[in-house]
Amino acid sequence: MAGPGSDDAPIPPGQWLGLLGGGQLGRMFCMAAQSLGYRVAVLDPGADSPAGSVADRHIHADYLAPAGLARLAALARAATTEFENVPAAALEYLARSARVTPAAASVAIAQDRIREKTFLRDHGFAVVPFAVVGSEREAADVDPALVPGIVKSARLGYDGKGQARVATAAEVVAAFRAMGKVPCVLEKLADLACEVSVIVARSDAGATTTWPVAENRHREGILDVSIVPARVEAALAERAREIATRVAAALDYRGVLCVEMFVTRDGALLVNELAPRPHNSGHYTIDACVTSQFEQQARVLAGLPLGDTRQHEPAVMVNLLGDVWFEGASAAPREPDWTCVLRHPQAKLHLYGKAEPRRGRKMGHVTCLAPTLAGALAVAAAIKRDLGIPGAGEFG
Repeated sequence: MAGPGSDDAPIPPGQWLGLLGGGQLGRMFCMAAQSLGYRVAVLDPGADSPAGSVADRHIHADYLAPAGLARLAALARAATTEFENVPAAALEYLARSARVTPAAASVAIAQDRIREKTFLRDHGFAVVPFAVVGSEREAADVDPALVPGIVKSARLGYDGKGQARVATAAEVVAAFRAMGKVPCVLEKLADLACEVSVIVARSDAGATTTWPVAENRHREGILDVSIVPARVEAALAERAREIATRVAAALDYRGVLCVEMFVTRDGALLVNELAPRPHNSGHYTIDACVTSQFEQQARVLAGLPLGDTRQHEPAVMVNLLGDVWFEGASAAPREPDWTCVLRHPQAKLHLYGKAEPRRGRKMGHVTCLAPTLAGALAVAAAIKRDLGIPGAGEFG
C-alpha cells in the first residue's frame, strides 16, 4: 500500500527497491527484481546472508535500528519483506515515505496464530476446531473433543518448531509448560487426505492472480516435496484457488501470499496457515511458470501489471536440507556431488549460498520438470535416492 510520501505511479526499472530480511526468499527476490532492471537494498542484521550477498547494497543493521531504517528509506522508493516476523514498526516507519507491500496490518495478522485463526473463522473460512490456550487453567480446561490435537505457539513457530502433538488434556498442560507458557492455540487433528497450498498475488488496485495448486508433503515438520499440479480433483483445486483469492481480499492484501490448506478425506478444504510472502511450496514457479512468485512480488512492489502465472509443464520441487551434507552419523559435513542431480537434464538445481550446512536447515532445492507428472516424480525419486534423502520410494 502506498505510503503518505509516495504515489501510485509505477516505479520504473533502474530505481531502488528495499527488502527487509536476508534469507533465501530474499535472495530469490533480489535476483528476480534485478532481472527486471531494479537495484535492491537489503536490510539485514546478518553479516553474510543469502540475500545480502547478491543485493546491490547490504545495509548491515537490526530491523529496528533507526540509522539503518533511515538509510533504506532514503534510498528505496518501495520496500517489502521476505519473512513474516519482521517487526511491524519497521514496516510502518518505511510506509511514511515509500510504498510498502504487504502492509504492516496484514502482516500482523499472519504473525500471530491466535489472530490468524480468529480472523479466518470470523470471515467465514473453514478452519480446524481450535482453542486459545493462554494460561495453565485454560490448558487444563480444554474441550476434550479437541484432543488428540496439536499445541502450537502463537508466534515465531515455523518448520515444525513451537509445536507438540497431544493426546490428552494433561499433555496439553505439559506442552504449554514446555513452550514457556507463551500464548498458544490447540488445534484438533483432522482426518487428512493431503495438504495443499495456493500462492496468490494481489496488486494495489485489487487485481488478483493465483498459481496452480501445490500438493505438499512434509517430513519432521519441514516441507519435503511439492507436487504441482496437485493430485486432486479439478473442482477441488478450483475451490482452493478461489478460497486463496477471497482470503487475500479479506486481508486487503498487497503482495504475494501463501494460503496453506488441509484437504480432509471427505473432500473439505480447511485453511491452515497464511504466509505473507513467497513460500517454499512456490519455488517451482521459478522454472515451471511464465512468471515466478518472486518476479510477481517485484511487480506488485513496483506497481507494475501482474504477470501470467500459467505453468509450462508438471513439476516436483525437492527441498535440500543440510542433512544432505552429512553422511550417516558423520559430524563433518561434505559438499554433495551435484552431478547426480545435474545428470538429469530436466532437473534445475538452486543453492542458497549458505556457508554452514546444518541438519534441518534449508540449503537449496531442486525442481524436476517433465512433460508428465509421472515423469517429474520419477526424476525426483531418483535424485532423492542418489542424495540419500528419505522417502524416495513414497512416490514416483
